[in-house]
Amino acid sequence: MEEEKEIIFTNEQDSAEQQAKEQETPTTESKDASEENGNMSALEQIKASASEEDGKPAQTLSLRGLLGGDLLSTDFMRRQVWLILLAMVFIIIYVAFRYQCQQDMIKIDKLEKELKDMKYKALSTSSTLTEKSRESNILKILKTREDSLLRPSEQPPYIISIPEE
Repeated sequence: MEEEKEIIFTNEQDSAEQQAKEQETPTTESKDASEENGNMSALEQIKASASEEDGKPAQTLSLRGLLGGDLLSTDFMRRQVWLILLAMVFIIIYVAFRYQCQQDMIKIDKLEKELKDMKYKALSTSSTLTEKSRESNILKILKTREDSLLRPSEQPPYIISIPEE
């Protein structure tokens, strides 16, 4: 608290001394400016040099200005920073979703190829089973095995009729 009082008191003294000097010696503007900077306190010098307003932007854009970041420090860019950040977030989300979609498409293609291979394998297995279970192949296998007791029937099948009650 005491430091703030001292700073305020010093600032008041500096401004009073500055006004007294300005009234005593009227000289050129350049000399006055240098005296003012010499007599100003650090806080007043910072306040004088720091301003929220931008100077007029240069009429021409130069490579030095672009690389130096002058374009980013303009008032327009400061006012639109949230819009720019929002656009960047949307762009990042768009790229992420596109990447995820591509990954899903690659996975779908891989699974479709695997499904096609499995269908062909199931079809070939089914045809092999059908071929082995044909009557002619079974009879051939029974004839080649001599230890088998199974023989083909020599009588044709007949129908057993059951009377209804």
